[in-house]
Amino acid sequence: MTMTRPVLAGLLLILGASSWTYAQAPAAGGPAPGGLPPAAAPQAGQAQTQTPPPTQTPTPPPAQKPPDPTFKENVVVSASKTEQQLVDAPATMTVIGPKQLDTAPSNNYADLLRAVPGLNITQISARDINVNSRAATSSLATAQLAVVDGRSIYQDFFGFTMWEFMPSDLAEIKRIEVIRGPASAVWGANALNGVINVITKSPREMPGTRMSFGIGSFDREVNGDNADSGALFYVRGSHAQVLNDRWAFKITAGMYSSDALARPTGLIPNGGTTSYPVYRNEGTQQPKFDARVDYDFEDPSKKLVMAAGVAGTDGMMHTGIGPFRIRTGSQMTYWKTTYTKNAFKLQAFMNMLEGSATNVVSVDPSGAPIGLDFDTKTFDLEMGDSRILGGRNVLTYGGNLRFNRFDLTIAPGEHSRNEGGVYIQEEFMAGDKVRLVAGARVDKFSSIDNAVFSPRVAVVLKPVDNQSVRVSYNRAFRAPSMINNHLSTTVATPIPLGLINPAFGSAIYRVPTTAVGNTDLSEESIDAFEVAYTGHIRNRTTLSAAVFYTKYKDGIYFTTTGTWQTAPPGFPGLGPFTPNQVWGGFLAATGLQFPSNYTYRNLGEVKNKGIELGIDTSLTDNISGFATYAFQADPEPEFPGLTPEQALAEINIPSQHLFSFGLSATMSRAYMTLSFNRASKAFWQDVLDARFSGITRPTNSLNLTLGTTWHDGQYGVAFKATNLTNETNQQHIFGDIVKRQMAVEFRLGLK
Repeated sequence: MTMTRPVLAGLLLILGASSWTYAQAPAAGGPAPGGLPPAAAPQAGQAQTQTPPPTQTPTPPPAQKPPDPTFKENVVVSASKTEQQLVDAPATMTVIGPKQLDTAPSNNYADLLRAVPGLNITQISARDINVNSRAATSSLATAQLAVVDGRSIYQDFFGFTMWEFMPSDLAEIKRIEVIRGPASAVWGANALNGVINVITKSPREMPGTRMSFGIGSFDREVNGDNADSGALFYVRGSHAQVLNDRWAFKITAGMYSSDALARPTGLIPNGGTTSYPVYRNEGTQQPKFDARVDYDFEDPSKKLVMAAGVAGTDGMMHTGIGPFRIRTGSQMTYWKTTYTKNAFKLQAFMNMLEGSATNVVSVDPSGAPIGLDFDTKTFDLEMGDSRILGGRNVLTYGGNLRFNRFDLTIAPGEHSRNEGGVYIQEEFMAGDKVRLVAGARVDKFSSIDNAVFSPRVAVVLKPVDNQSVRVSYNRAFRAPSMINNHLSTTVATPIPLGLINPAFGSAIYRVPTTAVGNTDLSEESIDAFEVAYTGHIRNRTTLSAAVFYTKYKDGIYFTTTGTWQTAPPGFPGLGPFTPNQVWGGFLAATGLQFPSNYTYRNLGEVKNKGIELGIDTSLTDNISGFATYAFQADPEPEFPGLTPEQALAEINIPSQHLFSFGLSATMSRAYMTLSFNRASKAFWQDVLDARFSGITRPTNSLNLTLGTTWHDGQYGVAFKATNLTNETNQQHIFGDIVKRQMAVEFRLGLK
C-alpha cells in the first residue's frame, strides 16, 4: 500500500520524539493525557478553557477537587465565522464537547453524530457514511458541508463527503460544531442543509505523547447463515511539543482497518422478485498522517498555523449506478496555512484526491465492470474579519476563491471549475434583550450562468442573559457537481436469454442504459423558516427546541428519462418471432421495465417540516445525561408533470422519528456511558432503478462504554460496544447489515 511507509515513518517519528521528550522531562507529573477523562474534565456544555499565553510554557496544574456540575456558555464560531455565545447564534447548533468525545462508544462518526437532533445518518458499508440535516440521506449524500479547522473536505467532483478524511483520533478533537439548517449565507456553496465543523486541539492544548490502539469484532450472521465474525483494528499516536514561546508542533499518525460488514440476502423487501445482487463485499483500511506547526508572534493577537497530511482509503462507495470498490492506494493529501490577527483570518488550503474504483454490480455493454479513475485538485483562498462598530454593531465580512481541476474517466466533458463568493453580516444589539442579524452572500460559479444570492435574517430575543428565542429565515444552495453536469457512461443489465426460452441456451444479452450528465442544471436551493429556543437553566441544564419549515427547490435528481418499450439494439429474435415480439413477451411475462436513459434533472419543489428537542444536564458532580427527539414529517414533493405518487417515488423519505438518550458517570479513576439511538422506518429509491427501492425497518442501537484510568491518568483501558442487543440494522435498503460491534481500547500517555 502506498500509504504504509508514510504512516510507519510517522509512528516511528512519534516514538522517537516521545522518547526524547520523556528523557528530558522532569520527574514531576504533567497534564493528563488527552482522551483520558480525569475527574476535573469539563462537563458537556462548558466553554473551552483558554490556552496559555504564548510567552508561557504549560505547567502541570495543581490538584483540584472536581468542579460543580454547572454549565457555562459555549463559545461557537461556525454560525457566523466569528466567536459568539451559543444563545446569541443566528442558527440552530449542537456542540459535541470533550466529555462526549472522551467517552464515546465508537470512533465512527456515524455513531458519534446520531445523538444530534434532526441529523439523519446512514452507514452503508464499513467505510461508507452519509449525513444530512432535516432531510433523508442517500447512497451519496450531497447536502451537508464538512470542514476540519476551516478546511473543507467536501469532494466537489461527486458532491459528497468522505468521512474517513476527518480526524480519526477523538482525543485530538477540541469540539464538533453542528449547524442544523442552511448556512450558505457565510459558508457558501454546499452548506445546503447544514455544516459539521470539526475543531482540533492546538499543540499547546495537547502537549505530550499519546498512543491508543483497539481490537474488536462484530457479528455478521444474517438469516442463520452462520457467517464468521468480522474483525477491526486501529492504532493511533500523537506527539505535541511546545518548543519555546514562539514555536509549537504536533504530529499524528494512525491506521484503521475493518473487515466487510454483512450483506443482506434474498429478495429486496419491496413486494417484487428482485434479489440483492451478489458481489464480493469489502472492508476498509485507512492509514493517516498529519503534521502541524504553530508560530505565535510577539504580538499575542497574531498567530500562524501550517498543516499538511495524507490519508488513504479503500472499500465500498455506493452510488446511483451501484457500489464501487475503491482500490487500495487511493489517497488524499492536503496542506493548509492560516494567519490570524484578532478576528481577522487569511487562509489557503489545497486538497488533492487521486485513486481508482471499480463498480461491482454495473458493467458496460461488453460485460466489463465500469471503472472510475479520479484525480482532483482543489485550491481555496479565504479571508474574513469582524469589526465592532459603535459599541452595538458587529460587522462580519469575507469571501473566498476556489479553483478545481478534475480528471475523471466517467465525466470527460470538463476538467476545470472555478468559483468565488463574498459575504457580509450585520449584527445589531437593539438593547439588552433584542439582537437583529441580517446578512447575505453572493457566489459565482463558472458552471452556472447567474450569480447565486444567499440571504439570512434572524431576530434573537433574550428575556434573560442565558435564554434566547430566535426567529430566522435562511437560504442556501448547492451547485451541480462535475458528475451531475458531465457524467457519460453506459450501464448494462445482463439477462440470461435461456430464462426467456431454453432454445437460447447459455447466451446472455446485456440491456444498455445510457447515463449522462446535464449541463443545463441550475443550482438546487432551500428556503428555511425557523423558530428556536436555547436556554441554560439553573446553571446545570441546557434545553433546546426548534420548529422548522423548508422549501427545497430545483433539487438535482438522478432520474429515468426513458424505458425500452421495443427491443434494444442487438436483442435477438427467435425463429419466426421478431426481436420486438420476443422482447414484448418477456416484459409481459415478468412485468419488468428496463431504463434506456438516465440523467440528472432539476425537479420542482419539496416541502419539509419538523420539530427538534434536546436536553443536556448535569445530575450530580459525576453524573450527566442527555435526551434528544426529532419529528420529521413526510416530505411533500410537487414535481411538474408527475402525480403525487410518482413524485414520492422519486425521492427518499426519512425516518419520521429520531430518538436518543444517554447517561454518563465519571469518577476519579473510572467512567461509564450508556446510550440508546432509534430511527423509525425510511424509504429509499436512489440506487439503480425501481427494482432496488424499498422501506427499511426501524433501527435500534444500545451502546456502552466502560473505562478506567490509573497512574494519574497516564494509562487507560476501555470497553466499547454499539448495538449491544445485536439488532439486524439495515440503514439503507441497499446497504450492509450493521450488527453488534465490540472493541477493547488501550491508551498510553507519556508526560
